[in-house]
Amino acid sequence: MTEPTALAYGPAYGFGAYIHWPFCARICPYCDFNVYAAKTRDPAPLLAAMHADIISQSARLTSHQPLTSIFFGGGTPSLLSGTEIDNLIGILAETYQISPDCEITLEANPNDITLTKARDWHAAGINRLSVGVQSLDDDALSFLGRDHNADAARRATDIALDTFASVSIDMIYARPGQTVAAWEKELQAAIKLGAQHLSLYELTIEAATPFGKRTARGDLIPLPDDNQASLYELTADITHAAGLPAYEISNHAESERHRSVHNQIYWRSGDWLGIGPGAHGRLTENGQRLATKAQDRPADYIASPPQTISTLTNEDTAHELLAMGLRPTDGLARARIEHLFGTKLDNVKIAHLIDGGWLDTSGDQLKLTPEGRLLADRVTLEIAKSMV
Repeated sequence: MTEPTALAYGPAYGFGAYIHWPFCARICPYCDFNVYAAKTRDPAPLLAAMHADIISQSARLTSHQPLTSIFFGGGTPSLLSGTEIDNLIGILAETYQISPDCEITLEANPNDITLTKARDWHAAGINRLSVGVQSLDDDALSFLGRDHNADAARRATDIALDTFASVSIDMIYARPGQTVAAWEKELQAAIKLGAQHLSLYELTIEAATPFGKRTARGDLIPLPDDNQASLYELTADITHAAGLPAYEISNHAESERHRSVHNQIYWRSGDWLGIGPGAHGRLTENGQRLATKAQDRPADYIASPPQTISTLTNEDTAHELLAMGLRPTDGLARARIEHLFGTKLDNVKIAHLIDGGWLDTSGDQLKLTPEGRLLADRVTLEIAKSMV
């Protein structure tokens, strides 16, 4: 295990920028992200702080390559105008340079997507739109607290496909009471929209959210684990048959060129800037893995944009790499994990995971099987415990 640390993590696996816009017209009851009601806020002070943050982080990144991905997430970044997005991309280009084939994604709420806005975003540099469809059932959308209906989601997706070369749609399934038949009908309808990428997430109920509080009171009953597993297996079968196979636990694409470049930076332990309130980043400088974290509250971020920076140990990074790197279907190189932990995997324990039908090995790669993807957290923990 003599390969350099650069082979275990860092910009060799991609260099991106995550831009967090924290405001939403309506906050969904399942959301545990760092978000705030948009109201009638003037965006200028926050945009100015984000510009300053982009520039200030460059002081320790003099050796990095141009950006290969920019991702506008939130919150609801589709509340931003084409001009505001153009200015942010311009600051990134001046400060870090942007590769010619850089993927630049905007997450968009269906109600924000008009032909005029889509064309403005495209002119600003957005080349991939991620549409927050979430469901194509109006009752489900009401339950999820969304401010759009199914028809609006269809219209928005049509506009996106007419304007952008790559379009992704998000869907939330495994909702309380959802049946196999109902999800099959909804998923088939989502596939017919024609997006080249699908992000299909099982509903996760976090304790601090309104859904979490309703669950604690007994007012909301999550779908049982076995039912969730059935829906997950159905999802894999339907998307594969439709030419949108899974390339990661929750993500599906019709071809490699439509796979999310930005998410692959996360899964592979590349480097990314975290810009905006509450944004996290991972950066490599002088062989050290740095974790950055911005102030959560917009007012605090505006008053003090400098990031909190901590140095991660190789073991910290190994645990992150295991948790993220096993998610893609092409797996994770065993040598990277052994290098970071500084020791070998226990072959007997790895063989146990293989015999159990959860893990597969192909050359140097560790890969979750379809059954293993249902138990990804457990398998990850077992691999971490297998270090000797």
